[in-house]
Amino acid sequence: MKHRLVRVAEILKRELSAAILREVPFKEEIVTVTGVDVSPDLRNATVHVSVLGGSEARRKSALERLEQHRGLLQSECSKRVVLKFTPHLHFNLDESMERGARVLDILDRLDSEETQKKS
Repeated sequence: MKHRLVRVAEILKRELSAAILREVPFKEEIVTVTGVDVSPDLRNATVHVSVLGGSEARRKSALERLEQHRGLLQSECSKRVVLKFTPHLHFNLDESMERGARVLDILDRLDSEETQKKS
């Protein structure tokens, strides 16, 4: 990825994180922006979000809520990030944090089983 695209993606990530925190109400879920991929023409941006807490239905509900507030989030980004075109936002659920937590859980269980066998 070119240097300018990386910079724009990082700025969008920072501003979207702040805008989601301010503008989109979430009750029990913790929503974090894990990354942003920007198209080379800067007209589209895929926002990878991780939703912690709750079931699969709550994750999908959080993603739908982000889609409902997409216009507001794009407007907030256009006020803070000066670009010729404000990118059209596409939200994508990033499950890497859940997978990482599951792997760590498995490793902890294996470690505790191993220490029980030694005792």
